[in-house]
Amino acid sequence: MRDSLLVRPIERPDYAGWRPLWDGYNAFYGRAGETALPEPITAATWERFFDPGEPVRALVACSQDQIVGLAHYLFHRSTTRLNDICYLQDLFTVEHLRGQGVGRQLILSVYEAARQAGCSRVYWQTQTSNVNGRALYDKVAEHKGFIVYAHEL
Repeated sequence: MRDSLLVRPIERPDYAGWRPLWDGYNAFYGRAGETALPEPITAATWERFFDPGEPVRALVACSQDQIVGLAHYLFHRSTTRLNDICYLQDLFTVEHLRGQGVGRQLILSVYEAARQAGCSRVYWQTQTSNVNGRALYDKVAEHKGFIVYAHEL
C-alpha cells in the first residue's frame, strides 16, 4: 500500500472524496443521524482548510485517484514550551484499507508538517475503546497517561 499511497494537502476539488470520510469519522464517534454535526460546522471546517489565517490544516491520503484517508491538525501555543505544538484532531481511513499503512503515513506526514512549522510536539486523543487505532498509536507515539475532561458551554 505504501508504494501506491500519496499523502498531500487537501485541495478544493477533494470535497466529494473528503466528505464521506468526514461523515464516517463523525459516525465513528457517535455523531450521525440525530446526533450528526450541524451542516454549518462541516461547511466551516471545510472552509477553514483554505483560509491562510486559520490554524486548521488538512491532509488527504490518496490511492489510485481515490481519497482513502484524512488528517486534520492545528498548531497552537503552549505554556510549557517555547515552540508551538501540533494537535492532530481528526484521523480516519477507509475501513477496507485499515492496517495497511494509511493511518501511519498520515501521522508521519503530520509529524513532518509540524517539524517544518517549528513545532516541538504532536499529540492527539482517542477513546479508550478504539483498540485498532490504539494499536497503531502505540507504535508511533507514547501514551502519556492523561485523561481528558470536557465541559460543554
